[in-house]
Amino acid sequence: MSDQEFDNAPARPMRTIKSFVMRAGRMTEGQKRGLDQGWPRFGLDLDAGLQDFDAVFGRQAPRTFEIGFGMGHSLLEMAAAAPEQDFIGVEVHRPGVGALLNGLLTQQLSNVRVYSCDALEVLRQCVADASLDRVLLFFPDPWHKARHHKRRIVQPEFAELIRSKLKVGGVLHMATDWEPYAEYMLEVMSVAPGYRNQASDERYVPRPEERPITKFERRGERLGHGVWDLKFERTE
Repeated sequence: MSDQEFDNAPARPMRTIKSFVMRAGRMTEGQKRGLDQGWPRFGLDLDAGLQDFDAVFGRQAPRTFEIGFGMGHSLLEMAAAAPEQDFIGVEVHRPGVGALLNGLLTQQLSNVRVYSCDALEVLRQCVADASLDRVLLFFPDPWHKARHHKRRIVQPEFAELIRSKLKVGGVLHMATDWEPYAEYMLEVMSVAPGYRNQASDERYVPRPEERPITKFERRGERLGHGVWDLKFERTE
């Protein structure tokens, strides 16, 4: 690439350090079924670019975007409980994607669409500005060691990207079971422009009823572990 071509190349808006590590995993028969039969119905590709989600879902409805849905249990539960809402889930690990798709087929749900790639790339390339009602980030990898903190997904650039995709009044809802990460999230979001902490004490909100309790969380509660929920509303 020449110097002129380099100068004219579009700048990438955010760091390229990934907040996740790709892991190989065995696929169950149900997960394979989900990918084989569910992906053609519910799967979306990053390469398709900017989406008109009203056209994708065939309606206008409140829209939630979940970053890293894991095995999809919470997303399935939320989608089943709110058929009047639409959900976009993103997960890089194929067994989790297959599990969610199999669940959508089994429960005959139609209000979920799925990406299998980097959620930040989906937000940049596929989601229109000011189009989301909620963004969910539940139990992201806390990257405990100090030298790995740069891998944490919650960064000032992340807060700004999410703000640009939320409608005014839309909410970023985060949850973690690692208190130092909760404090870190609070620190980052408290100084991010254009947000208001919905907690009455400007720290953490009580566990919202709409966030399902996972088996992992129930086990943690029995062991005396805490979970911290944060809700920040876009104000401008």
